Amino acid sequence: MAINQQLCLQRRPSGEVCKEDFFLRETDIPDLEDGQFLVRNEYISIDPAMRGWIQDQESYFPPVQLGEPMRGLTVGRIEASRHPSYSVGDLATGMLNMQTYAISDGFQIRKVDPDIAPPPAWLGGLGMPGITAYFGLLDIGRPMKGDTVVVSAASGAVGSIVGQIAKNLGCRVIGIVGSDKKSKYIVEELGFDAAINYKSEPIGLALSDLCPEKIDVYFDNVAGKALDSILPFMKKFGRIPLCGMISIKPGEPARLDNFFALISNSIRLQGFVMSDYVPKIKMAVDELKAWHQSGQLIFKEDVRTTHLENFPEVINDLFSGKNEGKLVMKLSND
Repeated sequence: MAINQQLCLQRRPSGEVCKEDFFLRETDIPDLEDGQFLVRNEYISIDPAMRGWIQDQESYFPPVQLGEPMRGLTVGRIEASRHPSYSVGDLATGMLNMQTYAISDGFQIRKVDPDIAPPPAWLGGLGMPGITAYFGLLDIGRPMKGDTVVVSAASGAVGSIVGQIAKNLGCRVIGIVGSDKKSKYIVEELGFDAAINYKSEPIGLALSDLCPEKIDVYFDNVAGKALDSILPFMKKFGRIPLCGMISIKPGEPARLDNFFALISNSIRLQGFVMSDYVPKIKMAVDELKAWHQSGQLIFKEDVRTTHLENFPEVINDLFSGKNEGKLVMKLSND
């Protein structure tokens, strides 16, 4: 009989996540009941939100409790089923957590079609990052043809999709990234109009040259100094979807020196999470699939084949910017 391995939270991290913050637990796999199916997880999504999920703080999800499996979105293959809508061999994705096996009744589980895109893409462009990009840009940013759209963390899982959607809508798109290699990637491969490497050039100085008529939409994945630098360049009635705060460590204050620009230029800054849009997810995925199949939306995944216990090393690469594309763990079979 197969044994389930779970990566469980041992303690709440202080600073960088480390292996001592987690422990491996082995459990038996219970028999299926009617309406359930068994998934063997093959891929696990590595997301910035995970850092917040393991902090003891109020959020849009309750924190992972000590001793519980680490929360995570996965893609896996169904190995047994007593559910009429899910068959053995199907690929499925959902919040099945950091473990080798999971039992589900199908709630908030989506089937994966590998003929449309490989399994890791269903954790990226066709998963939470793509859906987040879609609704944040279209519902809050509301770009129109000819608008100037600026995106931070523009080579990442969400930012890369935001920029491509904006280009599909006829916008001028500028991406902020952390290396010359990433600058080249978003311009030459994804079709952005320009890139700013914030590590080699101040954002404000670059925007003075690139945005003489200012910015209509700023899609913010990082907050902090980048947001503060951009506020003076926003147009009257500009829109800022606030998606993430990856530049701010847990417990650090988030300071804005240019906060008054929000008032003086009647700027809309609105936070959001993907779960705000659950009833509309199918609509978003259908449009993302159509763009991808027509060649108008490129996905890039950085897949690391490893074991559950190496999760801390992988997520730390995300926060240090060492990933190239959507970061995904592939569970090793050895």
